[in-house]
Amino acid sequence: MKNFKKLLVFLLSTIMVIGLVACGGKDSDGGSNGDTSSKDDKKEAYDKVVYAYATFNNIPSSDVLETINEEINKITREKINVEVELLPIAIFDYSSTVSLALQGGDQIDVFQSLGDFNNSVSSDMAYDLTDLVDTYAKETIELLGDDFLNATKKDGRLFGIPTYKPYALTPMVVYKQEIADELNIDMSQVKTIFDLTDVLRKVKEAYPDMTPLVPVQTGTSGVNMTIPEVDYLTDDYFSPKGVLMGNDMTVVDYYGTDEFAEIAKLARTWYEEGLILQDAATTTSTSTELMSAENSFCYVASYSYPPEDTAASISAQVGGIPLGAVQIGEAYLDTTSINALTWMVSSTSKVPEAALKFLNLTFTDPDVINLIIYGLEGRDYVLSEDGFMSYPEGQDAASVPYTAQLSCGTLGNFFLMHPMEGTSKESLVWEEEQNQLAKKSPAMGFTFDSSGVKTEYTAVVNVINQYLPGLLCGSVDPEVMIPEFRAKLSEAGLDEIIAAKQEQLDEWLKNK
Repeated sequence: MKNFKKLLVFLLSTIMVIGLVACGGKDSDGGSNGDTSSKDDKKEAYDKVVYAYATFNNIPSSDVLETINEEINKITREKINVEVELLPIAIFDYSSTVSLALQGGDQIDVFQSLGDFNNSVSSDMAYDLTDLVDTYAKETIELLGDDFLNATKKDGRLFGIPTYKPYALTPMVVYKQEIADELNIDMSQVKTIFDLTDVLRKVKEAYPDMTPLVPVQTGTSGVNMTIPEVDYLTDDYFSPKGVLMGNDMTVVDYYGTDEFAEIAKLARTWYEEGLILQDAATTTSTSTELMSAENSFCYVASYSYPPEDTAASISAQVGGIPLGAVQIGEAYLDTTSINALTWMVSSTSKVPEAALKFLNLTFTDPDVINLIIYGLEGRDYVLSEDGFMSYPEGQDAASVPYTAQLSCGTLGNFFLMHPMEGTSKESLVWEEEQNQLAKKSPAMGFTFDSSGVKTEYTAVVNVINQYLPGLLCGSVDPEVMIPEFRAKLSEAGLDEIIAAKQEQLDEWLKNK
């Protein structure tokens, strides 16, 4: 895996964390895709659309990327009179790269909110799609329905289209099966994050030079994903401000809760005993890169797929090393579960109609979305007779010319993507059940407008970026740093953010 570039996961769980494994699909003809013109009326020149997406895999070379562009354009020229330029961006650079590009006047027509729908709207990055979607994305609107689309509205106006995927994220431990078997560790007995400590100790005792637990992404050990029933009130999973806990409708400081103190204390124990990667707060290596090495055992993340499929798919990313996965919490749905991965047309786009037509294809045309995710059949992947995807013999995600497989739960319509070898098509039933049966926040559907506290948001995020990685990875003493952290947050304006959230939430509840 030495060719892997430094990468950083989302989450959502989201992971990143937030649905990055076990792609599965069904057939679709893609519909009319909102293109109401006849072929005779089409222009000689094609509208050009730049589609920026986050990748957790290697960035392909420009000549390889051009081969994917051309295959997609063979479809889009005919269907929607558009040519597309794919712009893959490494996940750890994605948000800043897109923001700076748009500020600098560079062309990006379609981008994803990547956990921060609220900021994309309040900072005027997103185009108001309300008056365009019925004409240029009719099939996608019908596919998703009002319940999901309401999560991407502000003041009744539509600013994006959420990725169509299993939404209910479940915290899991992904581990190396052979080590667990060798040490007679029954991972099914790991029911909570606190049960994991004795497992990590047993691995460390048997393999003193091994790092039992690696981070899921830079600065994230995964412990934060296991706090139950948190509604982030449209904040980024990895940068919470005011949140709701359980059924209590009082907005609270996430970092002042007993739950946060407990997981920070746990991470500190792991760090002091050498059970977690010592530079987890700063490493730029991905969980898949770290798990492909011999001196690691497990990591914690949230996925929206069955544990068996999660393990099989991640195994394919780490050179076929046998992996297991065990669930250590329950799925929970809030508005962020849906709008954390929202596709938007940029407010600076000169071709918003064309951009929306292409975005519509990523939700309705299986050929288009599988080209973006997997690349060229035969070169980058192969399909079995049953329609399962795998890498060509002797190759994996790090060696094929192109793949964005780890982004499968973040792009377009997940259910149109080829399922990976080792997963089960019956899992789609499980995933849909999770969406329906998962416990839902009492504030489901509420979106926070942060435009009135923009300055405070910027200052608070800077403080969070300074303190949170060390607390989540155990490299600082929480008894000392949490009080200092909270004081700095208060100085930066967290109290004003919490008050603004509470005021808007109260008004939303009154009108609900």
